[in-house]
Amino acid sequence: MNRVASLLVAWYGRGHRDLPWRRTADPYRIWLSEIMLQQTRAAAAVPYYDRFLARFPTVEALAAAREPEVLALWSGLGYYARARNLLRAAREVAARGQFPRRYDELRELAGVGDYTAAAVASIAFGEPRAVVDGNVLRVVARMENDAGDIGSAKTRGRFRAVAESWLDRRQPGVFNQALMELGATVCLPRRPLCSGCPLGSLCRARQEGTADQLPVKLKAARPEHIAAVLLVIRRGRHVLLRQRPAASRRMPGFWELPAPEQVPGARAGAEFGSFRHTITHHHYTFTVKAAAPPQRLPAGAVFRWLEPGAPGPNPLSTTAKKALRLAGLL
Repeated sequence: MNRVASLLVAWYGRGHRDLPWRRTADPYRIWLSEIMLQQTRAAAAVPYYDRFLARFPTVEALAAAREPEVLALWSGLGYYARARNLLRAAREVAARGQFPRRYDELRELAGVGDYTAAAVASIAFGEPRAVVDGNVLRVVARMENDAGDIGSAKTRGRFRAVAESWLDRRQPGVFNQALMELGATVCLPRRPLCSGCPLGSLCRARQEGTADQLPVKLKAARPEHIAAVLLVIRRGRHVLLRQRPAASRRMPGFWELPAPEQVPGARAGAEFGSFRHTITHHHYTFTVKAAAPPQRLPAGAVFRWLEPGAPGPNPLSTTAKKALRLAGLL
């Protein structure tokens, strides 16, 4: 057993919270607890768990229930999709004739994601599969002193690999519960109790004094809504286009329709319509208008009269294509 697992399992064995779902190996009860613990603190979930099992002691009893009764018992826990998926999954289990034992089979049940499937598979059936939730991500970030964005799939994949490398494969259920307990009671989001941590001697963030700064979750940029105008300036069959700066020598700049400020003196006329276009968090609404050619073009920019749709090495930008289609020129 590796050092992390050894220390963690020994610490868990010396004492932990006495929660009712830790006193059973029944996959139904473990699964029920994991669904309830999504978006709900353990202390708040306990009375609901007890009442639910008093009414539906087996997965077969739940499968035979009516949805209004299930929702009534769930009332107060919130996120009612969890209850509806719980009922659907119970009926799927009943139709199978037995509770799925493997991670891949559990993952097929309604409302069961990676974390829940790993928890049930490891705790109830001993499948060596690490669980990774917010608590585990926090522990890994601090142990590794890794400031990667935990909102990133790449970072979560890296952290999952670390958790798998720690896993005690002889008793994965105990290890997973110990790791979750550590995150819930010691390696707290704010003011972690580092002095009482069984992994303190191995924690790089503690050694570097960065535990309070981890994990890192970058905020998504707020969406920005932008209104803009594109001009269709024609000369016979040709349209005036402006070339963007080249990204590199091998990637010439795309050709796009100019905005009014890029061709001073061009008088806008009839409106063809508008369309929406999104680039990352920028949400554009482009209005496309016809315009008369200016007397002369600005210096310093690359303009060219091109025939839309004509073959040649003149790639059009996506917005130019949309606008020209709107104008009936593509």
